[in-house]
Amino acid sequence: MSSVREEGKDKIIFVTKEDHEIPSSADLIEEDPDDPYEEKGLILPNGEINWNCPCLGGMASGPCGTEFKDAFSCFHYSKEEVKGSDCLEQFGVMQECLQKYPEIYPQEDDSSSSQTSQDSAPAEPPSPNRAPGNEQDSETTTPNKESSEES
Repeated sequence: MSSVREEGKDKIIFVTKEDHEIPSSADLIEEDPDDPYEEKGLILPNGEINWNCPCLGGMASGPCGTEFKDAFSCFHYSKEEVKGSDCLEQFGVMQECLQKYPEIYPQEDDSSSSQTSQDSAPAEPPSPNRAPGNEQDSETTTPNKESSEES
């Protein structure tokens, strides 16, 4: 015989081996092909946005979900020649919201990647005449010298 125990908001049900031997009486409901929440990709057959699409990564349901939906809807339905150019305000509001929650929406740290590339780059560009009097170096740098004079 099964037993039920409640702990706070949780309900714990213990079942016996005999309970599992009884066939289930649950009715399975056939999937509705017109269910808008069925995973059908980002855009539903009727042209609307599928906010439940896993491709959105939960953005539509996070703390900035409303702002994301406003900006993404504006972009999706935009009729401007440069699609979404009329949505800058909505994307700005969304960006402000995202910055309020850095633990949920981490931003790429551009300063560390640019610092790494600066560390690996030479401090000064090489001189066109690296070794005065060396004909081979002089000849190999001549095209660089000419191109720098043209610019």
